[in-house]
Amino acid sequence: MTIQRYSVNQHPIQTLLTWVRSNEIAIPEIQRPFVWSTTQVRDFIDSLYAGYPVGYLIAWRNPNVRLKDGRLSDGKRILIDGQQRVTALMAALLGQRVVNKEYKRVNIVIAFNPLERRFEVSNPAIKKDKQWLADISSVLSPDFRMLQFVRDYCAENPGADQDEIYESVSLLQGIVNNHIGLIELNSDLDIETVTEIFIRINSKGTVLSQADFVMSKIAADETHGGNLLRKCIDYFCHLAVAPDFYEQIRQEDKDFAATTYFGKMGWLQHENDDLYDPSYTDMLRVAFTSEFKRGKLEDLVALLSGRNFETREYEEAIVEQSFEMLEKGILNFMSETNFKRFLMIIRSAGFIDKSMIRSQNALNFAYAVYLTMRNQQEKPEVIEHCVRRWFVMSILTGRYSASPESAMNFDIRQINEHGAMKLLAEIEEAELSDAFWNSGLPQAMNTSVASSPYFNVYLAAQVHGNDKGFLSRDITVRDLITHRGDVHHLFPKNYLKRFGLSRGRYNQIANYVMMQSEINIAIGDRAPSDYFTALLEQSLEGHPLYGGITSLEEMKNNFSTHCIPEGIENMEIEDYDEFLQARRQLMAEKIHLYYQKL
Repeated sequence: MTIQRYSVNQHPIQTLLTWVRSNEIAIPEIQRPFVWSTTQVRDFIDSLYAGYPVGYLIAWRNPNVRLKDGRLSDGKRILIDGQQRVTALMAALLGQRVVNKEYKRVNIVIAFNPLERRFEVSNPAIKKDKQWLADISSVLSPDFRMLQFVRDYCAENPGADQDEIYESVSLLQGIVNNHIGLIELNSDLDIETVTEIFIRINSKGTVLSQADFVMSKIAADETHGGNLLRKCIDYFCHLAVAPDFYEQIRQEDKDFAATTYFGKMGWLQHENDDLYDPSYTDMLRVAFTSEFKRGKLEDLVALLSGRNFETREYEEAIVEQSFEMLEKGILNFMSETNFKRFLMIIRSAGFIDKSMIRSQNALNFAYAVYLTMRNQQEKPEVIEHCVRRWFVMSILTGRYSASPESAMNFDIRQINEHGAMKLLAEIEEAELSDAFWNSGLPQAMNTSVASSPYFNVYLAAQVHGNDKGFLSRDITVRDLITHRGDVHHLFPKNYLKRFGLSRGRYNQIANYVMMQSEINIAIGDRAPSDYFTALLEQSLEGHPLYGGITSLEEMKNNFSTHCIPEGIENMEIEDYDEFLQARRQLMAEKIHLYYQKL
């Protein structure tokens, strides 16, 4: 016999709005800002007015929690799909302000033409037009007087039929009596099952992540300050991207501005570093992993619900403890000292630009390692050495790519038990052996993806070594990355295309170097045998043709730092594959030496 895992009911819109106002159903206020356009709101109201179906809402009832006195606390519903529709109803029908994509509180006012039974987004022209009801929320106000409105409307619009106007506006008032479907998932379902159900029911919608569930869970628990903690998380993430948002919070959310959280994030108002602009998913993952010593966010949902993993019951004491631990983790995450010191370590490894970091999971876990080691009171120099290596190791091995939560869960438990340095040494012995450096890494660099993690680590190695740009006397690779210098093809692209090579062949990362635009343009599509011969002549004769290097020793050193294979001045198209193989080997050796110095 199949077990029913959900119930389906039809509820009047008025009932749903009442639930929202009474906190019977929780809608994260900040977690997902209102992203619908005003015209989408207009069309949604028009569909309701016409009696068209508008889809189902999906809610998940929290499990009942065992209170300290032994009583059970009824779980609150969490709206996991339908926030935009419910928020649109609250904005248009109740006149409530909503938080838009810029985190500003705005009014969305929908107007109605009773004669044409047509909706529009209200504007100054509509407000002056006597045919329009400028704000439909006024019709649902307790103070609205239908007969008086109809008489006044018909007086201002000669020829309007009172009965027709009365019927039009009555239908508008009746929108709140229209029914909307609610799929309510059972409280005993685990987070993975809820996610799967959501995906199957609403495959065309935005797939909720486990972090979304966590944010909803936090938002629903005002008893333990979840509403403020959730605001803290989202405000911090938005401030990291838009520092000028600080003043807006201070002016428009005075309750939050009076909290300790706001003071803790105040440093971001002067911060323009975008190397690490965390999302709420990143912030939750780091805080949870470092503080709870777990890696799976579904466990956080369970703990915030009060789940006792041994008895499988839900206890208030666990809820309290979990919220306290999460708050501590969040505060540690957004500490100016912690955040800036961690980024200083990442930059010291050569990762100086956001474009070089393609694995957010690697960055997140490196921060979790940093916070954990700080909590374990490791020496600063040990922390720096370990975090640098851990970050680069995880990029080179793709440690948090395939099953990131499982890998994080394993690693943080081992770090908590045995220490980060011991685990790092074991990983290096197993995955960064001589076979990796001599064979595995060169093979992995056989790729045409410019954003390849291996190429980014190679660039980081050049930054770390303070290398000059290719053929540059003074400009460094750091300068070129910071100011968006050119990625140049050592075997020029157009030269290779003349011989019929495909994009995947001429765009090999082993064919790339960072160089100044003007040097790149000067070389054009000349064969390596042509322009490298000219470069050697340039360094012998002291007359610069490409770049400013006029010393043979300096030129050879530049070639060495860019892993240029010997004999390139004699290479033609038939030597291209041999060149790629040789350069991959040299690039892998450079990365190996760089890793040893971290």
